[in-house]
Amino acid sequence: MIEIKNLTKSFGPNLIWEDVSLDIEEGETLAVIGKSGSGKSVLMKHLNVLLYPDSGEVLINGLNVFEIRYARLRKLRQQFGVLFQGAALFDSITAYENVAFPLRFFSEFNDDQIHERVMESLKLVNLADIGKKTPAELSGGMKKRVGLARAIVMKPNYLLYDEPTSGLDPQTSDEINDLIINMAETLEITSIVITHDMHSVLRVADKVAFLDKQKLSWYGTVDEMRQSTHQDLRAFIKASEYTI
Repeated sequence: MIEIKNLTKSFGPNLIWEDVSLDIEEGETLAVIGKSGSGKSVLMKHLNVLLYPDSGEVLINGLNVFEIRYARLRKLRQQFGVLFQGAALFDSITAYENVAFPLRFFSEFNDDQIHERVMESLKLVNLADIGKKTPAELSGGMKKRVGLARAIVMKPNYLLYDEPTSGLDPQTSDEINDLIINMAETLEITSIVITHDMHSVLRVADKVAFLDKQKLSWYGTVDEMRQSTHQDLRAFIKASEYTI
């Protein structure tokens, strides 16, 4: 379980948000929505301690992640898989080697064990036959799936998705949404999805956090969001040209 308690973050004089508090239960999928610049990715980077807050806590199974020493922090970060917005693949190596990369640097697996884990991850994203291809030979959706395979190859407890459907056509976006659902169910993993895509939110999320006006403006289940009369939340959803 991840508990975010009274989190406040500024960059110099610029307040991003303050007093953000919410819980992320084991196995659930949380969608974080909000306008550009509302601090969605900033919040995500606090979970795996790529950023530190001005005040507040993030507790993972009761442990304050901002108080642990570096050696333990490295172990903690390995509990998180990240699918970056642009997939962030290494262009100079194959899809297979991209997925193998975390295992080569952060595990003691031998080549046979690495091969088994990489192929298992590629099969989970329906790309078992593209290992020899380079990123330049892959479509945008395939790159995202390779990035997802790399994110799960270390068998993390938590998956962070940064705009997973950004730049994709509707059909490919649906394929990515299906994979997010499948990862949550098959791997029994906790997922945090940063997105502007309300179709994706309604497909994949159990709960929704809406960041707006330098605070956590609304938080609840998808069903509660459908029925909410929160003015700013409704305006955001309407602006996304999606009707719930």
